[in-house]
Amino acid sequence: MQAINRQTVGDKFRAYLKHPGSLILFALVMLAALVTFAVLVFLIAYILIRGVPYLTPSLFALEYNSDNVSLVPAVVNTLLMIFMSLLLAVPFGIFAAIYLVEYAKKGNKLVSIVRVTAETLSGIPSIVYGLFGMLFFVTTLKWSYSMLSGAFTLAIMILPLIMRTTEEALLAVPDSYREGSFGLGAGKLRTVFRIVLPSAIPGILAGVILGIGRIVGETAALMYTSGTVAKYAGPMDSGRTLALHMYVLTSEALHVNEASATAVVLLLVVIGINALSSFVAKTLRQKTGA
Repeated sequence: MQAINRQTVGDKFRAYLKHPGSLILFALVMLAALVTFAVLVFLIAYILIRGVPYLTPSLFALEYNSDNVSLVPAVVNTLLMIFMSLLLAVPFGIFAAIYLVEYAKKGNKLVSIVRVTAETLSGIPSIVYGLFGMLFFVTTLKWSYSMLSGAFTLAIMILPLIMRTTEEALLAVPDSYREGSFGLGAGKLRTVFRIVLPSAIPGILAGVILGIGRIVGETAALMYTSGTVAKYAGPMDSGRTLALHMYVLTSEALHVNEASATAVVLLLVVIGINALSSFVAKTLRQKTGA
């Protein structure tokens, strides 16, 4: 086996020597991969080195005050914000994608308009979403600075992402699945919800996880909608999420060390979400046979 591998490597190297352009391209691709990996390792190591020494028990106190600057209320508010935003965005995103893939006729102008609109919304800076949320949800609808205002704003932000990833997941389902279902006498609705959607769940879940990542890391939009009050918040109360909590601590320049420790917790939350999503996606893929 080792001899075969050595022969394969040798053949590839000789092929690269015959084509210098391929060798240069291969070297650039490898360099790009190594630089990307090195930057990721550097960022993680820097955050851990700066933040781990300041992970004190007072930082995990149940109640926030100016002395302990506890992050526990911010963690709870982050979970609430994730739940509310996904509750608003996921149904609309999935059903919109189902219409575009399964029901809309080919060449439909509405489909192209919706896709262009989704791509445009994806490119709008988050601070613009925050300004819109403040003018519409906070001021016009008189919801004031609240978790609900922030959730609606974030739902609009992640809606194009969930819709596009769901659309790609549905397009990846082989047409033979649909044809087999129709051949057995199933209708359109039953085929979509019993055959197509279960097969596309891993891809849909990937879009949802990307949306969660954007919710967890968002600050600009929430500053103008949910507010920065450091307490446990209900839907109509003002509260800060974990990323916003870290930003406020840094901007005040009084608790920079605690902000570094908060960054460690935020990093662990993101890594945990990615690990959990990979596990769930793998499990669902095995169950559906995708």
